[in-house]
Amino acid sequence: MTSAEPSTGTATPSPHASDTTSAADRKMPMPALLALAVAVFITSLTETLPAGLLPAMSSSLHTSESATGQTVTIYALGTVLTTIPLTAATAGWSRKRLLLTVMAGFAVANTVTALSADYSLTLVARFIAGVAAGLAWALLVGYARRMVAPHQEGRAIAIAMAGIPVALSLGVPVGTFLGQVVSWQAAFLAMTALTVVLLVWITAVAPDYPGQKAEGKIPMRRTLHVPGVTPVLIVTLVFVLAHTLLYAYIASFLDHIGMGGQVDAALLVFGIACLISIWVVGAFINSYLRTLTIASTLLVGVAVAVMGAFSGSHALVYVAAALWGLGWGGVPTLMQTAAGQAGGEAADAAQAMLVTLWNVAMAGGGIAGGLLLEAVGADAFPWTVLVLLVPVLVIVLAARAHGFPTKRAAGTS
Repeated sequence: MTSAEPSTGTATPSPHASDTTSAADRKMPMPALLALAVAVFITSLTETLPAGLLPAMSSSLHTSESATGQTVTIYALGTVLTTIPLTAATAGWSRKRLLLTVMAGFAVANTVTALSADYSLTLVARFIAGVAAGLAWALLVGYARRMVAPHQEGRAIAIAMAGIPVALSLGVPVGTFLGQVVSWQAAFLAMTALTVVLLVWITAVAPDYPGQKAEGKIPMRRTLHVPGVTPVLIVTLVFVLAHTLLYAYIASFLDHIGMGGQVDAALLVFGIACLISIWVVGAFINSYLRTLTIASTLLVGVAVAVMGAFSGSHALVYVAAALWGLGWGGVPTLMQTAAGQAGGEAADAAQAMLVTLWNVAMAGGGIAGGLLLEAVGADAFPWTVLVLLVPVLVIVLAARAHGFPTKRAAGTS
């Protein structure tokens, strides 16, 4: 998730649309926010789509399925390697221009992926898609925040982030089905077509905001010294690592406890709970960010404890999946909002770091989970996650003044 950027923090007094209109008089700009949600949907689905198309893709590219699976890895690598430097390089760009550019990058990358019969060219296209994803995630949340008044930020971010669960719960199955019925190339070309529609949509309805002025820009290297930024980044890294470690191997765990044929059902419960979580977080994040972050950590902790202690009861495993989704669904919104509020004028840099660490944690969770499965077995997954959540909770509780404050500072955007 991956995760995205709050306000790019120009040196002007306020980054919000309230600069020109009374905040109390404005309505939620739903067409523009839904455009951002579609952008999130495209970035999420582009990353994961090859997972459901590996056999057909590997046949066309004349490679093994494991080699074709590296199209997902190279995507993440593009994000990790380029998000921070490119976010800094494009900080002065207008937000609408940057969004149109990165989404055009997705259209090009997915088209090349669909038409390529060469493995190396496909990897290049996937790397470019990952580069575009990093810039998109370092932009989208900030874009959403700048469209609304401060008291509407939570709802705006939740609407934009709704593209993630939709992509995972509906987009991947539909893309896989399209790949099976027509061809895997058709699935990627459908993504291109959707992106072209989105480019027109953004052009028509999305407001524009200036980039960050050079004189107001805080250097990337100084961002970690901004109070609250480091705790948010550490919590993000460890929380995402813990989640991914279990999520990436949930099929192996369920198979180990005799629920191998119920993976889809368990993930459906998880996905529905995630949607509920996103709604709750969107409704209350502006006033209760700290409380919601603590609750999310505890819910995931209880979920994995139940999963580990009562794995023999299928009903309780479903309960655990629901608790897991309720805890996890709002985490992207919580972390992105916390980073934006803590970062202030360095919000763009903080978000770029968050996006990078999010992808590092996802890769690390996949690697660590594989090693854990081989060395100890699937039984260890819930308890390992529980151990990792301890420092997450400790840091959130300790960051009372900055990062996850008990009270939101007046005027925080």
